[in-house]
Amino acid sequence: MKLTGFRRPAASTVAAAFALFLCATVALTQNQNIPVSLSRNPVYDALENVPLKARSRPNPLADDPDAPVAGKKLFEDHCAECHGDEAVGGRKGPSLRAEEVQQSTPGALFWILTNGVVRHGMPVWSKLPEPQRWQIVTFLKTLRNARNESAPPGAQ
Repeated sequence: MKLTGFRRPAASTVAAAFALFLCATVALTQNQNIPVSLSRNPVYDALENVPLKARSRPNPLADDPDAPVAGKKLFEDHCAECHGDEAVGGRKGPSLRAEEVQQSTPGALFWILTNGVVRHGMPVWSKLPEPQRWQIVTFLKTLRNARNESAPPGAQ
């Protein structure tokens, strides 16, 4: 059976329709405060889903000069197996020197550490005492992008 009167739309029409759909999606998402991650690495999407209350939680050890050193030791014991010895990513876990992690609040990192991202293989570390989780967060915040700096300051 042959369809009569049916024409395939021009490529410019399809492109215009897609652009309209994309703009509408972004506009709707912005109005609903839903994050849009068109250019971000989806590995770090869990950071965007941290509850606001947890995200705004301050690090009680931020000014403790011993916290990054203790956090580095804890990182080596509990995190390096997946995230690599230098936190640049490993066989299981992503880089913790990435911009997405470094721009996250300490509260967001603490929440991820406490609750894990089980569907991506990140275990729950809530059994680790809270001060030790904050020490790891303090260490993580000392890291720099691996391309710009090879070793974290004060944590050697």
